[in-house]
Amino acid sequence: MPNSYFEFKQFKIYQDRCAFKVGTDGVLLGASADAAGRERILDIGTGSGLIAIMLAQKSKAEITAIEPDTESFHQACENVIICKWNDRIRVIETDLQHFNEKDRLFDLIVTNPPFFSNSLVNPDPRKSTARHNIRLSTEDLLEGVQRLMAENGSFQLIMPYVEGNIFIEVASGYGLYCNSVLKIRPLPTSEIRRVILTFSRHHFLPKEKSLTIERGRRHDYTEEYKALTRDFYLKF
Repeated sequence: MPNSYFEFKQFKIYQDRCAFKVGTDGVLLGASADAAGRERILDIGTGSGLIAIMLAQKSKAEITAIEPDTESFHQACENVIICKWNDRIRVIETDLQHFNEKDRLFDLIVTNPPFFSNSLVNPDPRKSTARHNIRLSTEDLLEGVQRLMAENGSFQLIMPYVEGNIFIEVASGYGLYCNSVLKIRPLPTSEIRRVILTFSRHHFLPKEKSLTIERGRRHDYTEEYKALTRDFYLKF
């Protein structure tokens, strides 16, 4: 999915200072995540802090954002400090494997995870870690969610379509069942490129929806994409 310059209506994330570009994947997940009524939210691998801040904007939840990369951690802290919801966002420099909240569980967990497990590794070690599951394997992610998610909580993530179908099968072995699938196309004529998956501990027949980002020309966004992201994009 393409990277896009992204501006909150309240402030801007300066991408030239970010370790990783603010991309459409993060925008889609942050805008579509079901944060209504949530009290405690965990953002795994927060990067620049984008998704955590979006969720703070659309909810009243206490949000914990974890990030193992030191430079990205500092960037997330800077972005959180200048946002108007900073009293509800806590950024911690740690990986999921070493993060533990004792008996406090989360009713929503979100992540835009590293997912290209079989593609060529980027020579930049930080970008490689961000886009490949070197530090965070599928098993580590699912074990962490299983350990930290409340009984009636939800887990939402965005993935490529093929990897997402595999992930659904693997997650069921951890007692996490897919309840909804949002299928995303860049263009009306494109194949499905991404899926936003929602999991819970309860087995329901998954609900499926579709979303197309652009109508045909670059930055000619569909009305459904504008409606989803209007609260966050300055240009909408």
